[in-house]
Amino acid sequence: MTTYMVIEAEISDARQFKDYALAAADLVAEFGGEYIVRATPPMSLEAAWPDAVKLVISKWASQRQALVFWNSSEYAKIKQLRLGTAKVRVTLFEGVDEK
Repeated sequence: MTTYMVIEAEISDARQFKDYALAAADLVAEFGGEYIVRATPPMSLEAAWPDAVKLVISKWASQRQALVFWNSSEYAKIKQLRLGTAKVRVTLFEGVDEK
């Protein structure tokens, strides 16, 4: 079932975090993920969205595929680039069955 990786990042060092984001984007594609939301400025409809908080959502064919990416040695190396640059929350959600 389609799985979505939702990343909420409160960024404290935008310059260094950008290095992580660029490297991670290439790797997401290599592992078969697809970005559907990528830190674009939101249009708040109710309550304000904090400027420092960015939202990224990637789409994966399955939870297993997302976890293969997340647990890969390649991602472990890239993940080091974001240390000290942001408070990050990462969650997987299963999509709605398309039947």
